[in-house]
Amino acid sequence: MGKGMKAGKKPKNRSNSGGFGGGGNMQKQLQQAQAMQREMEKMQAELEEKEFTATAGGGAISVTATGAKEIKNLTIEKEVVDPDDIEMLQDLIVAAVNEVMRQVDEASETEMNKLTGGLNIPGLM
Repeated sequence: MGKGMKAGKKPKNRSNSGGFGGGGNMQKQLQQAQAMQREMEKMQAELEEKEFTATAGGGAISVTATGAKEIKNLTIEKEVVDPDDIEMLQDLIVAAVNEVMRQVDEASETEMNKLTGGLNIPGLM
């Protein structure tokens, strides 16, 4: 054991790293994460303003929704309204609504992939 050293004690590290090293790198990563968050918020706001339209039954049913998944318009052509076949009308409406929601999800995923470069970040969208 060297002079002035006690058993069980390690010599002090005399480097200037502060013991953690790369502190500037962590600050840079934090700034990048904050910038990405601002971009995601901007992208989300823009997406929520967009409108998407889907049809079913050869255009007999048309549904328009926003990127916020709010139905803005539902159009039903007279020819498809048959009081004796309500189930078909219901099926067409469901099909059109599901398709427009799929379009919104797909657009959201596409925009997010542009922003994140395809990284799978938990908790996003």
